[in-house]
Amino acid sequence: MSGVRAWFATRSLRERRLLLVAAALAALTLLWGGIVLPVRDALSSARERHADAVDRLGATIARVDRLNAVRRRPPVTGDLTEIVRAEAADAGFALATADADGAGRVRATIQSARPGALAGWLARLESRGVLVDAATLTDHGDRTVGAVLLLKARGA
Repeated sequence: MSGVRAWFATRSLRERRLLLVAAALAALTLLWGGIVLPVRDALSSARERHADAVDRLGATIARVDRLNAVRRRPPVTGDLTEIVRAEAADAGFALATADADGAGRVRATIQSARPGALAGWLARLESRGVLVDAATLTDHGDRTVGAVLLLKARGA
């Protein structure tokens, strides 16, 4: 270190000032690039992850609330086959078959339906307490699907 001091002392006043300014700028650059930028980027990333987590939490809470609302509804009463037929007719679906398949179960076949409309109908059935136990969908290639559904009453 004494060698650097001796070298520095041999410089003119103007050179010493220039070297001090250069050292200060180098220290600021290292401080900025080595500490400030990484910390700022880490905080920004943490804020984004937190915002995403809050969004996912809100969506999950909404789903849980919807599930709890469905569970609080009374179970399906009456003939499940007739309920499925009536709901299908209200939705505009022609059921090829709708037969009882054990206690509290119905096997239904739809020859052709739009996938979005079919999903909406199944969601309405589930809100009434009729659950999809199994579904087989077949793409017809013309924006319609065929469906073989095994539906059951909630709690069956």
